[in-house]
Amino acid sequence: MQISATSDEQTVISTFEMTPGTCTDVLEALQDAYDKVIRHQPGFRGAALHVNDAQTRICTYSRWRERTDFQAMLRTPEMRERNRAIAALCARFEPVMYEVAATYPAE
Repeated sequence: MQISATSDEQTVISTFEMTPGTCTDVLEALQDAYDKVIRHQPGFRGAALHVNDAQTRICTYSRWRERTDFQAMLRTPEMRERNRAIAALCARFEPVMYEVAATYPAE
């Protein structure tokens, strides 16, 4: 997945906060959602999941053709159900949509 400031794609960065005891459960639920549902949705371009070393936060990074593709995925009955289950495991989670403003490749 290449990041470019000239792309018209939408980026969604979601953060999930939980206890170390539920981190594996949240991660497995997210992996299952991406594997079985999200990556098959129209407009999906790619994603990555990150876990902090304290296992208290998970961050997902996903790219979409356009904002409406991401919103349509969220409105599917299956994702509504999955998101309710994931939210029950977390202290909180927040998806935020971004546009790439600049990139800095390594020298």
